[in-house]
Amino acid sequence: MDLVRDIAIIVIAYIFGSIPFGLLVVKLKTGKDIREVESGRTGGTNAMRAAGFWAGLITAMLDILKGAAAVWVAQWLTPDRHFVHILAPLAAILGHNYSIFLPELDESGKWIRLRGGAGGAPSVGGAIGLWPASILIILPLGMLTFFTIGIASITTMAVAFFAIVLFAIRALQGSMPWIDVLYGVGAELLLIWALRPNLMKLFAGQERVVKYSLNGWLRSRRQGGSDSTESSS
Repeated sequence: MDLVRDIAIIVIAYIFGSIPFGLLVVKLKTGKDIREVESGRTGGTNAMRAAGFWAGLITAMLDILKGAAAVWVAQWLTPDRHFVHILAPLAAILGHNYSIFLPELDESGKWIRLRGGAGGAPSVGGAIGLWPASILIILPLGMLTFFTIGIASITTMAVAFFAIVLFAIRALQGSMPWIDVLYGVGAELLLIWALRPNLMKLFAGQERVVKYSLNGWLRSRRQGGSDSTESSS
């Protein structure tokens, strides 16, 4: 009976993670389909590209809530089965990246694929669910990474890395179980898998830089300076 309940919780977490908040927010604000904008992902960064800063922020906050809620529900229904508390947010990340609500045919027209985001925000939410105070560390570090480097894929992978380091430090101090570190590792692996195309672009020096970041601002100034130099010559 416990096994059936555990599986049900994990499935529910996946379904909840599958809710494409970015698609809904952008659709309500602009009428656009976020899947047809830039990367086609449904996360906060692409929502920002499609409908502006506040749409991206709202999407990110709702996606964070998905990961946290997955843990809270698991803790409520199975308070004594900590491994379920780890698997539930991982299922939410999986649902976010491969949403059951966003099926479509692939390029060949023969196979069905599931669309979604890259998993950064729900991975932050999962960490918050496991240790609420982590929001005071992971979220500021994630925002600092995003608004300085300005590359969404790096930020996405960084937040899971921050969770790994933070949880490992706490585990060494005896403040939390070591299994929580496995949550960070699992989340990181899911993010890297989802970001395979971005990693290829990153290594090729072709990855997008967000204009709201310090890196984006510096690039625009350099390009502007280059344009003005070329026109004057």
